[in-house]
Amino acid sequence: MKSLFYFFTACCFLLTSCGEKNSTPEQTAIKPIDSLFRAYTEFKKRINPLEATKAGFNAYNDRVANYVSAPYINYLKESYTRFLNEIDQYDSSQLTVSQWMSLRVMKWDCNIKREGLSNGIATMASPMYDMPTFEMFPLMQIQSLHLYFATLASGTGMQPFKTVEDYDAWLRRVDAYLPFLDTCIVKMNQGIAKKIVMPNVLIKKMIPQLDAFVNTPLQQHLFYAPITLMPADFPASEKQRLTKAYANMVSDKIIPKYKMLQDYLATTYLPAGRETAGISALPHGREAFDYLIRYHTTTNMTAEQIHELGKSEVARIRMEMEKVKAELNFKGDLNAFFNYVRTSKQQMPFIKPEEVIASFNAIREKVEKSVTNIFEIKPKGGFAVQRTEAFREASASAEFLPGSIDGSRSGVFYVPIPDVKTYNKYADEALFLHEAIPGHYYQLSLQQENNELPEFLHPESMSVFVEGWALYAESLGKELGLFEDPYQYFGMLSMEMHRAIRLVLETGIHTMGWTREQAIQYSLDNEAESEDKIIVEVERYMATPGAALCYKMGQIKIRELRTRAEAALGDKFDVKKFHTQVLNSGSLPLVLLEEKIDRWIKLEQAGK
Repeated sequence: MKSLFYFFTACCFLLTSCGEKNSTPEQTAIKPIDSLFRAYTEFKKRINPLEATKAGFNAYNDRVANYVSAPYINYLKESYTRFLNEIDQYDSSQLTVSQWMSLRVMKWDCNIKREGLSNGIATMASPMYDMPTFEMFPLMQIQSLHLYFATLASGTGMQPFKTVEDYDAWLRRVDAYLPFLDTCIVKMNQGIAKKIVMPNVLIKKMIPQLDAFVNTPLQQHLFYAPITLMPADFPASEKQRLTKAYANMVSDKIIPKYKMLQDYLATTYLPAGRETAGISALPHGREAFDYLIRYHTTTNMTAEQIHELGKSEVARIRMEMEKVKAELNFKGDLNAFFNYVRTSKQQMPFIKPEEVIASFNAIREKVEKSVTNIFEIKPKGGFAVQRTEAFREASASAEFLPGSIDGSRSGVFYVPIPDVKTYNKYADEALFLHEAIPGHYYQLSLQQENNELPEFLHPESMSVFVEGWALYAESLGKELGLFEDPYQYFGMLSMEMHRAIRLVLETGIHTMGWTREQAIQYSLDNEAESEDKIIVEVERYMATPGAALCYKMGQIKIRELRTRAEAALGDKFDVKKFHTQVLNSGSLPLVLLEEKIDRWIKLEQAGK
């Protein structure tokens, strides 16, 4: 009965907080464009409260969207349609160039998301990363709300725990979150009935991930951690009340709910899991993957075209790797060199995790001295390099979490170090360029600090742009004084190879019947990553179809546009100005980025 009450409460919340559309009279005149942008910003916060918190909008700190519930999905469909109708009332003559660009991004966003809500395997933007997830298998072993939510619980992440109200807001957020897990089980049961389920190899990974939430004693429990960090100036009565409330929350809500979920996965869902790796094996699976290609790449390329592009990029990068191998006088073929780099003790020198973090900070110091050589703009906010939390680092990749817009919370470059003695540093310079400077930290921070952009363009948004930029940033190492060590340059090539391989594997797995083992072997044959890391990556591709395509597709386009500008402008080409043009309009679909750079080239040629 309690779970039904939670579900009913969540549905009522969505109908009331998201149902404001019914109280607004029909528009008879065109809204000022800023008014439309503000309305879309508020809509985005309302449907994705965790992203609002991530961006520093504290009014949403006690909310969670039950994003797989029917009321939420129906509200999204209606809202995107309404916004598209309003967008169609404008034309470019009414707006500035910047406003028109932002409006076109908004239109693309509404169109692609509305389409995803109506395809054969309904997809909707999840509350993290603003990327599609599947209605009938909403939980997975990576990039899943039941794991992501726990990163907020520690008291040291993006959820604020500075005031008594902050602590109370988190208690309310937990209460809003628990019905989501109930709905997930309902949806997974529907998936079992329709044979739309996760691969069983991924379900097996999910089950032990929940051990930390089920078996950890209260005092050491992640969800109890904010109590151990409670500010000293809280009144004694509030400390006592909150301590009791958090203890009850952990003991009576979190532990039982995660135990229920773990039991369900082990006894009901795992036996129903599928043996196949790709979603094309599911009803409407190929249709869904074709949509995900459009969503993640902002192109109309087919899976077959992307597969062939990936294979050609793999061949090109192998040739560059051969040059590095020759420079190092390594005797043996490239695959032998991959194995040598994977296992070289020289590349695994660390004894303590703190040494890994210190090494990244040394790279940071070097890059910061030279970044102004190729950039004329820089972010105002800062960031720190931190180890990924223990409960998720075994399946996590390095990542950057932007700081809040108001500057109250700095960005974080998270580095997973599950076993420091086997941590291989050969690609760390490229990894820093990708996640920090001038990659995600630069691009995302500049985006959210840009006051000329509507607020809805401040968060991460378009992955093909965000990840394409970060992969392009890796190629700037020599211009920034890095890659003096041939192994580090080989590391950059390895990271680019890793993204090129993704084009082959994603399309192979999800449209051509590739098995998990076949994908793992292809990676082992073409890159120097360890087998453990390759397995994590392949299973990521299985869980989040299409998402990994965006890196290489975006990088190829940005590099193509730079080459085009260099050829067209000759001595007039200024790389600083080019980088500003790429970064000063927020995340753009590739077609709009190309239009913008082509227009800039013409203006530069005309001396304007």
